[in-house]
Amino acid sequence: MSIAQNLLKIKSSLPSTVTLVAVSKTKPIPDLKEAYDAGQRIFGENKIQEMAEKWEAMPKDIQWHMIGHVQTNKVKFMAQFVNLIHGVDSLKLLEEINKQAQKNNRIIDCLLQIYIAEEETKFGLDEEELNEILASSAFKEMKNIRIVGLMGMATFTENQNQIKKEFTHLKTIFDKLQPLNTENCQLNTISMGMSGDYQLAIECGSTMVRIGSSIFGGR
Repeated sequence: MSIAQNLLKIKSSLPSTVTLVAVSKTKPIPDLKEAYDAGQRIFGENKIQEMAEKWEAMPKDIQWHMIGHVQTNKVKFMAQFVNLIHGVDSLKLLEEINKQAQKNNRIIDCLLQIYIAEEETKFGLDEEELNEILASSAFKEMKNIRIVGLMGMATFTENQNQIKKEFTHLKTIFDKLQPLNTENCQLNTISMGMSGDYQLAIECGSTMVRIGSSIFGGR
C-alpha cells in the first residue's frame, strides 16, 4: 500500500479525540510530501538538524514535533518553528527551551517525559522528579513554555500485559496532576503508543500516538 493509503487506513481507525503524529525521521522529503498531500499536517522527527532542513523545504502549515531525546545545546536550532517538544526530561532542558522561546518571542508547548518502561535505555522523569519540577519556583517563573501533557514509552516487548501496565501507570500519573491549571501548565495530552502498540495505548487513555513504520514502511 502507498503512504497515502496507509495514512488513511490508520486515520480511519483512530477516535476523533486522538491526534496522529506521523513519525517521518530518516524519511526523504518526497515521502513527507505524499503524506502531506494525503492531508497529514503533524510530523515527528528525532534529530533537530534533520527537522530544521525539512521545515525549510516543506509547506509552512505543518506542525513539527520533536519526539527524540533533546540536548540543551541544540534547542536554539528549532526554537523558531517547533510546535511541540515531546521528550522534556529535566528542569535544565526546560529552562533552555524557555530561554530560546523568549529569544524568538514565542511560547513553546512541551510534554514532560515520564520513565515508565523496565529498560535502562529509556529517558524520563520518575513521579517524584516530575512533582519537584512542577512545584519549583524556577518552573513557575517560566513565561515562554507551556506544559500541555505527559509522554511515555513502553518497554519494547511482546508482553501486552506489561505494556498495558506501563501505559496505565502513565495515565494514573496524568490523572493525579489534573487539578493543575496555571498559565504555563495546562494538561490535556498523553502522548503514548507507536506503530506496534497504539491501539492498546488508546484503550489506556492516550490522546496522541506517534506512528512511523505503519505509515512510511520500515526504516
